[in-house]
Amino acid sequence: MSIQQILEEPRTYHLRHVTVRGIVRDVQPLAPYTLANGDPCYGAYLFRLEEDEATLSVAVLGICGRPIVRDPEVEDGDRVEVSATIQAPSHGGTILSFKGPKTATEVESVVQAVADRILPIVE
Repeated sequence: MSIQQILEEPRTYHLRHVTVRGIVRDVQPLAPYTLANGDPCYGAYLFRLEEDEATLSVAVLGICGRPIVRDPEVEDGDRVEVSATIQAPSHGGTILSFKGPKTATEVESVVQAVADRILPIVE
């Protein structure tokens, strides 16, 4: 699946599981955040996945319930394959931001992929 396809029709892909490939850019570890039930989560991070001219925001959720140190599994410039669930804007769902989880609003136009598996592409 191409990133451009997802960005052109994000509502079609909302909550669908996809696999995309690209180059990692702008890896940003996140501070620990707390879920609504009070569980703290550690080791979350965000990055952009570039494919040709298209870029998709990718969130890697933290490990919740116990303090743990986890560095991002990717570095800037890595070529990876990401399996993720797409979160389209304007659905009132939750996205991972720099301040932890937040509810997406109508005015937000972020299409975010929530990764559940990241594999390096070996050439």
